[in-house]
Amino acid sequence: MTRYYEDFTVGEESTTPGRTITEADIVNFAGLTGDWYELHTNIEYARKTRFGQRIAHGALIFSISTALNVRVMPPGNTLIAFYGVDKLRFVKPTFIGDTIHCVSKVLEKIEKNASSGVVASLCEVVNQSGEVVISYTSRALWQRRPA
Repeated sequence: MTRYYEDFTVGEESTTPGRTITEADIVNFAGLTGDWYELHTNIEYARKTRFGQRIAHGALIFSISTALNVRVMPPGNTLIAFYGVDKLRFVKPTFIGDTIHCVSKVLEKIEKNASSGVVASLCEVVNQSGEVVISYTSRALWQRRPA
């Protein structure tokens, strides 16, 4: 079922499928972005940190979370654009082997014009232990239902 701006309800929740974070994810992200910071890519360095092991880049986990949310989007071409993100917080580290999923809750709807509106949702990225690792408010621009 195609979904339009009007079809979203403040308070509604959705949960994505999970995805396990791999060493390949981290290495590929480092290569793509050029972020070879040792906390992500050097086992010996990371062992001496407060985490005791390598952690995934926060930006990698955020990016994966946006892709996970796309997996639960309704079919159709009514999503116009990713409109922005607010209050992005990296709450806990994500380690190689962790499995994450997203729980989203619609916070507000903002009419932009006769043809579009913004849906703001709290997105919490949760690991296999039920711990929130990233939290942010996502804003997406959706088409309004045709008259």
